[in-house]
Amino acid sequence: MKTRSKRYKALVAAADKAGGLRTPKEVAAAVALVKSMAKAKFTESIDLAICLNLDTKKADQQFRGSFALPNGTGRDVRVLAFVDDGDKIAAATAAGAVKAGGEDLVKEVEAGFMDFDVAISTPKMMRLVGKLGKVLGPRGLMPSPKSGTVADDIAAAVKEFKGGKIEFRSDAAGNVHVRVGTAKFDDAKLAENISAFLTHVADHRPSTVKGAFIKSVTLASTMSPGVRIAFVEQKEA
Repeated sequence: MKTRSKRYKALVAAADKAGGLRTPKEVAAAVALVKSMAKAKFTESIDLAICLNLDTKKADQQFRGSFALPNGTGRDVRVLAFVDDGDKIAAATAAGAVKAGGEDLVKEVEAGFMDFDVAISTPKMMRLVGKLGKVLGPRGLMPSPKSGTVADDIAAAVKEFKGGKIEFRSDAAGNVHVRVGTAKFDDAKLAENISAFLTHVADHRPSTVKGAFIKSVTLASTMSPGVRIAFVEQKEA
């Protein structure tokens, strides 16, 4: 059985006085409560966990994609670019990629280079990048058209991901976890990021899902307990 620290228990007690953790709250109230608990000596990230009504064993209910948060994530994202010619290497580097290259870069990653957060590729390079499936796949870093990480305009893709575009995918239990900002963010900007992402998720429910798609939503900082968010899906006309 996991033992919670005194600090964690104190945060829960304080949150209970502020209305409790189990009662779902509007986005703005959840943001304010989570930020009030983010008291670590480092800047805590603010993360959203969404439990979806998915049967992940079905191919048509594999839920993944990308989304540009209105106010970014507050994180300096390290982007790696697999490109198929010299001009694109220069363009990707100028756009902010930590590294850009062709077959040489594929071999470097194969040999163990993993100092990046997002990998993007041109379509032509995927025949070589595909060999890295066993390396990138388990880490959720394999470029994919569905996540927006396979693109012809490599410079634009680099800028988008460095500017706050995030990748997301459901796990085996149908949960999606994303970073939506940091404890230093203005409350309104955090709330805008959260609301925009929830709307995006709701708008992209697989057509084969029956009933409510979003089962629960929880917001938390790196060191805080989770706060449930009240979210009601709009019924289709």
